[in-house]
Amino acid sequence: MALSASSTVGEWLDHPVGGPVLGGVLEQAGASAEALAPARNLPLEQLVTLSNGQFPAEMVDGLVAAYLAQASEGDEADGAAVSTPSAAPWAEQVTPGRFAGQTVVVTGAASGIGRAVASRVAREGGRVVAVDLAKEKLDELAAAVSGSAPGAAVVAVAGDITSAESIEEIVRAAGDRVDALANVAGIMDDMGAVHELTDAMWERVMRVNVDGTMRLMRAVLPGMLAAGRGRIVNVASEAGLRGSAAGAAYTASKHAVVGLTKSSAVMYAGSGIQVNAVAPGGVATGIQVPGQAAFGGPRLGKFMGNIPGVATAEHLAASITFLLSTDAVNLNGAIVASDGGWSAV
Repeated sequence: MALSASSTVGEWLDHPVGGPVLGGVLEQAGASAEALAPARNLPLEQLVTLSNGQFPAEMVDGLVAAYLAQASEGDEADGAAVSTPSAAPWAEQVTPGRFAGQTVVVTGAASGIGRAVASRVAREGGRVVAVDLAKEKLDELAAAVSGSAPGAAVVAVAGDITSAESIEEIVRAAGDRVDALANVAGIMDDMGAVHELTDAMWERVMRVNVDGTMRLMRAVLPGMLAAGRGRIVNVASEAGLRGSAAGAAYTASKHAVVGLTKSSAVMYAGSGIQVNAVAPGGVATGIQVPGQAAFGGPRLGKFMGNIPGVATAEHLAASITFLLSTDAVNLNGAIVASDGGWSAV
């Protein structure tokens, strides 16, 4: 089997030619093949996004070129001894009309999980109010969706979910009613412990991850109560289920999101409103980690080996759009660990 940039990390690692080539590059970078174990099922080229610049596109090109050069010297390119089979490839299955006639607000829609959710809801017939700071990327999303699904409706709202003015603009853009809300927008911390935590880091993480989530819920809930129906999905994190997945600020913020979700599920039970959360594990979204704290970073690093795999944004969108849909009729207050089994370790 010949390798390419679209071959999975596992296929590269297990290939008699590609494995040593990739291993050599990792060794030069001071890393090992074991560090890529959670990403075995991802295409090699997705490491560019996942690594936040540590695995640039030029490195992928270099790996492919080095593999082709070595494979051409013998017959190695014709076969690969795969010792650990990769999972069968997953393909997104769009459900036509699942959100027909519905208005769905999606935050963080310019990239990553939010973009995947917004795209899928729109392609499944929903009118999406796509919210993010980056107007150009929202416009790119709208163009991409309309190109793949003519007639799909994406309303771009460039705004800050921590701003009262932006919240009002989002509600105005949504119009008469909001059928569902996906609170996806969030920011990471620097993996710091409490004694390393600055006021600026704490306040910024809490403002976006907790305050922004609460304020959008607060803005759409009166309309949902009046309509007697509505679905809210908050994106928590594996860090909302354990203490070893992120720094103190991010972990506290995502535990708060879990609490906000459960409290709201109780408060609005019986009103036709369902409030659930998804807790992602490792996801190849390129979310920015603002450095690595000297004390907390290394301590958390030893737990990262327990991650069973890294998902794509589309994997998470599949979980989130299910909870946004009416198919999730009997779920309320659920914290769905969409983490490949990490929470079971």
